[in-house]
Amino acid sequence: MSNQFLEFEKPLADILDKIDALRGASMGDVSLLKEIQSLESEEEKLRKKIFSKLSIWQKVQVARHPKRPHISDFIPRLFNDFDELHGDRQFADDASIIGGLASFEDIPVMIVGHEKGRETSEKVKRNFGMAQPEGYRKAKRLFKLAERFSLPVITFIDTAGAYPGVEGEERGQSEAIAQNLAIMSQLKTPIIVIVTGEGGSGGALAIGVGDHIAIFEHAIYSVASPEACASIVWRSSENAPDAAEAMKVSAQELIKIGIVDEIITEPSGGAHRDYDEMASLVKKSMIDALSKLNQLSTEELLERRYQRLLRIGS
Repeated sequence: MSNQFLEFEKPLADILDKIDALRGASMGDVSLLKEIQSLESEEEKLRKKIFSKLSIWQKVQVARHPKRPHISDFIPRLFNDFDELHGDRQFADDASIIGGLASFEDIPVMIVGHEKGRETSEKVKRNFGMAQPEGYRKAKRLFKLAERFSLPVITFIDTAGAYPGVEGEERGQSEAIAQNLAIMSQLKTPIIVIVTGEGGSGGALAIGVGDHIAIFEHAIYSVASPEACASIVWRSSENAPDAAEAMKVSAQELIKIGIVDEIITEPSGGAHRDYDEMASLVKKSMIDALSKLNQLSTEELLERRYQRLLRIGS
C-alpha cells in the first residue's frame, strides 16, 4: 500500500529499489529473476527482523505513518450498508468524527471513529482527526441512539487528541468529553473499542470507554503525546523519544497494566502494508469479542465494565 519509508526502514527501501531496477531490466532473464527472488527473500527476513525489535519511539512513528489505515478504509472492508449520520443537533457537523449505522456479519451495529484524512484538503476538512466539541456531541447522540435500539457500538480511535483551540474551549470541549465518559460508562449495549493508530489524550478517551479494548500491535495510547510530555518535563520536544519510553505508550506495555484487553497483530511491516489482511485480523477480533459480550445480560455487562475500569493499573 505504501512506498513511503520511515528512517529506520531505509535498508528495506534500498533493497526494494534494487528489486524494482532488476524487474525493469529482467525481460525474462532467468538469472535476473533468481536474483529478484533472492532479494525478495532477503527483504522479507530483514523486515521481520526490524519490526520484531522496534523501540517505543519507532512504534510511535509507525502509528503515525501517513499511509496508516483509517476508519474510512475499514468501513468498506468490514461492514455492509453503512449509512453515515451527521451533526450533533446543537451546533454543527464535525467531519473529524465519522459515525453511522451499518451491518457487521448480519448484525446491525453503530460505528463511531476518528478520521484524519489523506490529501491536504481532506486533512483540513477533517481537522487532522482532532475533534471539536460538536464531534464528541455527535458521537454522544449516536451512542444514545444505539442504546435505544440495542445496537452494539464499535469505535475506532486514531487521533493526536481533541482540538486544543480557543473555539473548542469556548464551545465546551472538556464538558463534551466528560459527558461522553459518563454516558459510555453506563451505556446499556456492548461497546468494542479499537485503537488503530494514535490514541491521544481525552480526544481518544471520549470514544474509548468500552467492554473490550483492542489495540493494533504498533499503535499507541497515552494521556498526552510524547512531544507534549517532553515539553512539560524537559522543556524541549526533542526529548520525545525519552518521554515515549517513560510513558509506556506501546500496546505491549499497555496490556501489562490492563489498559487494553487485546493486541491485534499487524501484517509484517505494519498495518499500512496490507489493508485487506489488517481488516481480516480486525474482523476476527470483533467477532470473538461480540460473541462473548452478547452472552451477557445488561446488568452483567455494566458490572463487568465497571470492574474492568477498577482493575486498571492494579
